[in-house]
Parts: sequence; C-alpha cells; structure tokens
Amino acid sequence: MVYDVIIIGIGGMGSAAAWQLARRGQRVLGLERFDIPHAMGSSHGISRIIRLPYHEDPAYVPLLHRAYELWRELEAETREEILVITGSIDASPEDARTFQGALASARLHRLDHEVLTGAEVNARFPGYRLPAAHRAVFQAQGGLVASERAIVAHVRAAQAAGATIRAREAVRGWEASGGRVSVTTDQGRYEAERLVLTAGPWMGDLVPLLKPVAIPERQVLAWLQPTRPELFARERFPVFNLMVEEGHYYGFPVYEVPGFKFGRYHHLGETTAADALRREPDEADERLLRSFSERYFPDGSGPTMALRTCLFTNTPDEHFILDHHPDHPEVVLASPCSGHGYKFCSVIGEVIADLATGDGTTRHEIGFLRAGPHRPGLAA
Repeated sequence: MVYDVIIIGIGGMGSAAAWQLARRGQRVLGLERFDIPHAMGSSHGISRIIRLPYHEDPAYVPLLHRAYELWRELEAETREEILVITGSIDASPEDARTFQGALASARLHRLDHEVLTGAEVNARFPGYRLPAAHRAVFQAQGGLVASERAIVAHVRAAQAAGATIRAREAVRGWEASGGRVSVTTDQGRYEAERLVLTAGPWMGDLVPLLKPVAIPERQVLAWLQPTRPELFARERFPVFNLMVEEGHYYGFPVYEVPGFKFGRYHHLGETTAADALRREPDEADERLLRSFSERYFPDGSGPTMALRTCLFTNTPDEHFILDHHPDHPEVVLASPCSGHGYKFCSVIGEVIADLATGDGTTRHEIGFLRAGPHRPGLAA
C-alpha cells in the first residue's frame, strides 16, 4: 500500500498530526520506535504546562488560542480529560524576562490577567513562598495538559479516522525524490507522497542538517508528597514558571501521581546523543530539586514520590523548527521544541497537516518558527 503521509515519531506532535491528517481523509501511516506512549522522549511524566501570557515570544499566543480549542475538541472526540485549568503564575524579579515577557504578551494580546507581588501570590495561594518583592502575572486560563493521556487519545482518534499506527518499529532510513518518499524500518519498507518527521530528540539522527542545532538534553522531574496536600490541590495551586536566584523552575499541582511536581529548566546542562543520555535519576538530581522546593514550597517538600528523566531538544534560539525540508519539499520537519513545546501539540498537528497536504501553506503565522537566515544555524 502507498500512503499519502508517513509520520515518523508518534509522540505529542506526531500523534496530533496523525489525527489531523486522518480526519482530512489522508491515508496515514505512523511509525513509532518505542511504545505508545513511552518514557524515552519528551512527552511522558503525566502532565505539561499550558499558559497564555507567553514570555518566550508574544508570537506564540495566537497558536496557543487555537491549541486550547483543539485540546477541547480532542476531549469531546474521546471523552477523556486532557486540559485541566488551574491558573498560571509567571514570576521573577521585576526586571527579569519571565515577568516582563509574560506581562508584554498579556498586554499585547489583551489577555485577562493580574499583576501581583510575591507577597500577594503567597497570600492568595499559600502553597507558595515566593520572595515578597518578586512580581508575577497571574492568568486564570493556565493549567496543564495530561500529556501521555493526550497521546493515547490522539492515536485512538487517528485510528478511528482510518490511520495505521505501528509501534516498536525502528526506522533505519528514509529517501525522498520526485515528489515521493520511502521509509525503511527494521520490519519493512513503505512509500508515500509526503513524510512528516516528529522524532524529537532523534531529529538530528534522521536529518543530518539538524544535528548541530537540535541538541538533546537530560531533564529530571520530581514529585514530592506535600505535608499540607490541600494547598497543592489543582483548585488551589496554579501551575508556575518561576525565575529565582537558583535558576528557572516550573511546577504543577498534585495530579494523578500523589506528589507536587516540578523541575528546573536545563537541569544540570547535560547534553549528548539521545540514546547516550543517563536515564536514571540519582541523589544529586534529587538534592538539587529538593533544595528549591524546601525554600519556595516548603509545605510541598515531604517524602519523594517519584523522580523521572525526560529529554529536552534545544535549538540555539529556543524556538521550534516547523517547516519543509530545505532540499525535499515533500518532507515536513516538526520539532525539536526546546522544552516548551508540548502545550502546542494540538495546533502543531493542524499546522503539520496543512504543510503536508494541498499546496503546503497554512493560515497559522509560523514564520518565526521556519528555518531561514533569521534563525542561527538554520539558514535554508
């Protein structure tokens, strides 16, 4: 069988793309090296933050609005809880990017928001112990996406729409020429008109031109049982992005795992090939994370419930890569996402479907995510 589109990597983005393409009537084959879902890449660990006042760049906000709509569509399609609203806190010293960038995005896009001091955050949400002089943007629509559940939901929806998904099948290579593509795996060879690469930390292995600019990094997450669990319930504890003197951290209320979840962006800065990164957390990882929680979330710093390793894949400018391959227009590149991409998976699935069908254009404003001379190391 010749497919319309083959997708390599059925994680957050690949599963969303499979659904969006299949619901348009495309003959879709999705190939995944590991299980669905799995714990080897960037999407596991129960949950991912979603937030609207985007300090990374205000250009992401229109994509976020559509992402929210599509997460709700997926919930309606599958009758699964995917998007949980908790509110969001973006906090830092007043002159730092976390606060200033979130505030700029909120104002530019006229998002309902409140500006609070650290002391006001602590009074309203007593699980927090922020420095009193910190400034924060509180936005009521922030929350979390149930990341592994969403992958399963996207795959189920894609299969119901006719997609073929094959797990535990490793890709050995791909070729593209004359408007056709072929993919060789450890179990066979497949052909299609279009190819989508959503392989996360393995993008550099599949696309050599991305290897210098798609750098896998080891990341560790902790779940600690709160000593006052009522303060860390989803009704009373907003998700957060927090810049403090120890670094940039993010966290969640208790959800599914019986612990307060958090991590440090870029953790220990360990980078190498995805298959070579250390997978097991150790005492040094736990000490680093626990020292943060004991200072800023002391009532959340009880016994350790879980430590899990995942992978970031970082570009030099920390923006996504979302474009056609510069040498093969029948190939769509979608990832890596520099540790902040999961919340967008629903809308990126829609963008991928646009790029991989018809004339390959999309109504979404993704110019800042395309490869080109405006991106370090990504000139087409």
